[in-house]
Amino acid sequence: MSHWLGFFFEYFIRSKIKGDKKPLLGGLKITHRCNLRCEHCPYWRRSLPEPGFEDVKDIVFKLYEKGVRILIIEGGEPFLWRDNTADKDIVDVVKFAKPYFYSVGVTTNGTFPIVNFPADVVWVSFDGMEVTYKKIRGDVFTKVVENIRKSNHNNLYANITINKINEVELDEMIKFISPMVKGITIQFHYPYGVEEDEMLFIPLSERGKIIDRLIALKKDGYKLVDSYGCLNDMRENSWLCHDWMLANANPDGSIVEGCYLKSRGEIDCKSCGFAAHVEISRAFDLKISSILVGRKIFKYRMLGC
Repeated sequence: MSHWLGFFFEYFIRSKIKGDKKPLLGGLKITHRCNLRCEHCPYWRRSLPEPGFEDVKDIVFKLYEKGVRILIIEGGEPFLWRDNTADKDIVDVVKFAKPYFYSVGVTTNGTFPIVNFPADVVWVSFDGMEVTYKKIRGDVFTKVVENIRKSNHNNLYANITINKINEVELDEMIKFISPMVKGITIQFHYPYGVEEDEMLFIPLSERGKIIDRLIALKKDGYKLVDSYGCLNDMRENSWLCHDWMLANANPDGSIVEGCYLKSRGEIDCKSCGFAAHVEISRAFDLKISSILVGRKIFKYRMLGC
């Protein structure tokens, strides 16, 4: 079946009943380069060879062959990626990838215009009001907000990485950005082992009150997309993680199946704050709210479209 609904039904039967487990969600870290120096991000501090367009095509096809049908392109900053020899940029990568996947998403820091951009979904990182934003990400708050407001993308999301610095103004951030975007997703800062972790990481024991605030904001109609079940499961990280559903490619072309942190940092499940991984695991366990979150965000297409 080429229709996405038929594929997911087959995927569930094959993996749940027959035990033929293959990754479904793929991340392509197309570059580590970034024009910002965000406190919480380890990737701009790293250096790996950057793929050319032919290399990217090869990586994309390898992810497809492994079973991946939802692709998220990330960085670094993906809008910085370019193959000057082939005169290709991130738009060309998205256009190449779309026929292979039911949905292609891109994450960005929002410092580049998001106009007539072909991805099925775009996430803009949004981690504070102006003073806090400058402390965490640099003096780009006005530019990012302007690019969000001027974007004509019909499936534009804000993603908030919650940490000790910005959690005090979390309510204000969500109320501010909510009218400008299709929805808001969250994650908690993960301690990658950088010096800044001590001032950023929120221990699991302190998450409960933040989760309560998020649930209250969601009930009040603000555009938090993460399901109630996902948020509640993140209180104690009590969900059953199906990390085999994930595959992640690095700029050097290496592909690792399983947890997002494999080859990227020490894995500490109790410190995990990746809400997207909670939702996909819950979806596999037939939690309807998480299945609907995936459908809403990714806007699945027919293959080849």
